[in-house]
Amino acid sequence: MLQWIRSFIYIIQATVAMPVIGLAFAPWAMFSKTGAYAACKAYAAWCMWTARWLIGLRCEVRGNVPTTEVLVAAKHQSFLDILIIFHALPRAKFIMKREILWTPVIGQYTKRMQMIAVDRGKRGKAISKMMEDVHAGRIEPGQIVIYSQGTRVAPGAKVPYKVGTAVLYDQLQQPCVPVATNAGHFWPRRGAYRRPGLAVVEFLDPIQPGLSKDAFMARLEQTVEASSNALLKEAGWQPHE
Repeated sequence: MLQWIRSFIYIIQATVAMPVIGLAFAPWAMFSKTGAYAACKAYAAWCMWTARWLIGLRCEVRGNVPTTEVLVAAKHQSFLDILIIFHALPRAKFIMKREILWTPVIGQYTKRMQMIAVDRGKRGKAISKMMEDVHAGRIEPGQIVIYSQGTRVAPGAKVPYKVGTAVLYDQLQQPCVPVATNAGHFWPRRGAYRRPGLAVVEFLDPIQPGLSKDAFMARLEQTVEASSNALLKEAGWQPHE
């Protein structure tokens, strides 16, 4: 019962903190993209810091965090892995659903940071448009983050990897850094309960350009799933949950 109470308190304060931090940084963010990134990193840091002492949930980043232009193909289990990845990367540019653009506070900041919004069901056209913007210089260099399964996936659930990641890998001709996580065990995709423990995001060895689409997708899925399952096992997750 105590952990439930702590979880509700955590969610309430994190929800309140978003507009407070967003408004506090707004004057800087209006004139500087750096200010927008600083605001969102401050919010991510706040959420991770308060999670530690409010609900006993610590966050850890493992592996070599990329600082140059790369494609980051990440496992997505909860909002927490977004926060950890964004805080870790210098200039993350997430491929996200277009609906987020209309979310108060978050939407304005995602536009300012040139996040890449896509229409669900029109991913092919969205990727083509994104590549046009990249080549035209409208999207500044950074780490493009894509969730290869296209949505949050609960631990143990089987959701296919979408081909959009392979299209980006082929067209960008950049290394692809797979990312594993166990965040969904502690912060589920649905529900308010937050478990104490150690949530990990792990940046794995890059996949260099040059593989065929099928070979790349097979390697990406095997690498991310095996590493994520290992992290879940380390966290004490059991398949019957």
